[in-house]
Amino acid sequence: MRNIVLTGMMGTGKTTVGRYLAERLQIPFYDLDELIEHESGLSIPAIFREQGEPVFRALERAVVSRLGQLQGCIIATGGGTIVDPENLRQLMTNGEIICLTAAPERIVERTKGMEHRPLLWHADRLERIREVMRVRAPVYALVGRPIDTTDLSIEEVVTRILARIQLREVPKG
Repeated sequence: MRNIVLTGMMGTGKTTVGRYLAERLQIPFYDLDELIEHESGLSIPAIFREQGEPVFRALERAVVSRLGQLQGCIIATGGGTIVDPENLRQLMTNGEIICLTAAPERIVERTKGMEHRPLLWHADRLERIREVMRVRAPVYALVGRPIDTTDLSIEEVVTRILARIQLREVPKG
């Protein structure tokens, strides 16, 4: 089985949907940001503050290189991961990439209180999210039609992902 790689902006449900989907399919789940934090011993905000984005991106690239070799798992990436062409190539090697999206206003709602997100270190969060979405749109478009999670339940998003990749669930038990 090919990996299912979830990408897209923060607040679109990558981690929540990824965990649910992995449990339902009874396969491993990997959250890229969690792996980076574990391996570096620092939180993502600490990496950005103390070492800068280039160091974070280098750590990200190293973890993606290893994840790209796996098979039969769910991988939730950071929103900017596939902007790096090498990351995109690595993840596509054994994976089907699914881009999750949501309305900027819903992303603001879902990320309320998430001060640990460097992307949100901005006076006008809504405008910042719109700006990042505009910049990333061409890259996200490379992986096909997104699944808009704005008004969907986790179950509805999972159903759409399964339909998109035409995968039947592994029977439980």
